[in-house]
Amino acid sequence: MAVTEIPSGEAMAGPTAVAEPSQARPAHEGILRRQSARESAARTYARALPIVPVRARGLTIEGADGRRYLDCLSGAGTLALGHNHPVVLEAIRKVLDSGAPLHVLDLATPVKDAFITELFRTLPPGLADHARVQFCGPAGTDAVEAAFKLVRAATGRNGILAFAGAYHGMTSGALEASGGAFDVRVGRLPYPQDYRCPFGVGGPHGAELAARWTQSVLDDPKSGVPLPAGMILEPVQGEGGVLPAPDEWMRRMRRITADRSVPLIADEVQTGVGRTGAFWAVEHSGITPDVMVLSKAIGGSLPLAVVVYRDDLDVWEPGAHAGTFRGNQLAMAAGTATMAYVRENDLTARAATLGARMLQQLRSLAQEFSVIGDVRGRGLMIGVEMVGGEMEGEGETAEGEGSAGLLGTVGWGGPGGASASVVPGTIPSPRPASPELAAAVQRECLRRGLIVELGGRHASVIRLLPPLTITDEQTTAVLDRLADAVAAVARSHGPDSERQRRHRRRSRGEGTG
Repeated sequence: MAVTEIPSGEAMAGPTAVAEPSQARPAHEGILRRQSARESAARTYARALPIVPVRARGLTIEGADGRRYLDCLSGAGTLALGHNHPVVLEAIRKVLDSGAPLHVLDLATPVKDAFITELFRTLPPGLADHARVQFCGPAGTDAVEAAFKLVRAATGRNGILAFAGAYHGMTSGALEASGGAFDVRVGRLPYPQDYRCPFGVGGPHGAELAARWTQSVLDDPKSGVPLPAGMILEPVQGEGGVLPAPDEWMRRMRRITADRSVPLIADEVQTGVGRTGAFWAVEHSGITPDVMVLSKAIGGSLPLAVVVYRDDLDVWEPGAHAGTFRGNQLAMAAGTATMAYVRENDLTARAATLGARMLQQLRSLAQEFSVIGDVRGRGLMIGVEMVGGEMEGEGETAEGEGSAGLLGTVGWGGPGGASASVVPGTIPSPRPASPELAAAVQRECLRRGLIVELGGRHASVIRLLPPLTITDEQTTAVLDRLADAVAAVARSHGPDSERQRRHRRRSRGEGTG
């Protein structure tokens, strides 16, 4: 949800722009001007995407200006089946035509009963057999707040453990557990990643160090972190830069928390309903969390959020968590249809296969353009990190950096007591993240009719969240447009271009200042 801003006219510039009807452009620009004048300064996506959607179907959005776009934002992962999928529309119309009440607070209805039945059918077996569900206010952040209240009530403890780079929502408690927190009352732990490993080693060794750090924090009586009420983690950090957690690390977190009676909360708000190539991302590692926080795709494009948890944690008093709009019947109907369609058509396997193909092609693109530092993801949750800095000396480890600078020589126990070592100077430091290049690629994508999101620690990661229903032909179009946008940015902004400009200045005697 990184914020960049594109002037409304700029989205239309470039060779791919199409002629507009004479009245469409003034109406389009008038709506954008009024939005800028009347809406809050906190608006985000509208700054980087100056379009006015009027129609949408599947992957495609049509703007008021007549242009069509391929939407790889998908409502920040909300649209598992894309825009206005027929099964979703049919489910909504069925409720509307039936005369059923649309607002019922937390009363039982046939629509709600069908939703819970379908939801429980998809849950990890170890949780489905002993689950309770709490309907929350219609946003993932309220479900996170509910999860924190639940584990605090169940354990009698107060603290929460979370991870660097996390994003759990915009309300007070959820923000405290997120990576950008200012007023920190939550214990922060390292999240494993390869490209920018906090320990400078990456891979299984980096994940092992992260796990050891977590265990030490919990077991050291002088760590300053008392035994917490719960631990919350994302199986794939989305806003943090599309960082898939290693499966073995996930299993370690499950063992560490279970051994210490600390409830494990899995935030599946964005990863759920097939996005990562499994119905729930925790299934990749085979773990069963104590609590799952769900939103986005479970509402089938409409607002809905729930917490699912083990029945022995259900110690709440009546009214301990509530919300006026927790009985959203249209969202429950749309969500039931979405989950059933994903399950019955095995769209999880489709996401896994197509995601692997996209990652392979994007990694080939990274070999061609040095402005791409890393490509990563799981299923149809993909990130492309843009980097800047000098090409000269790339791959070298500066003194005091890399594995040697952070850790010295790191030994790892092996068979018979033998140990492998991370040799000083062998781990290259990644090049600096470049939010400027990422924003430039996003602008070039929009000019070519492709909508992408930015994320990551420095807003330097191009994020792709296409619907699970994207076709092979559409996938090719998305990759072609993205590749064309990267090429355009590399030509005008990339390190090679800057190096050439410096060379020309030196040859003319202009200096480099």
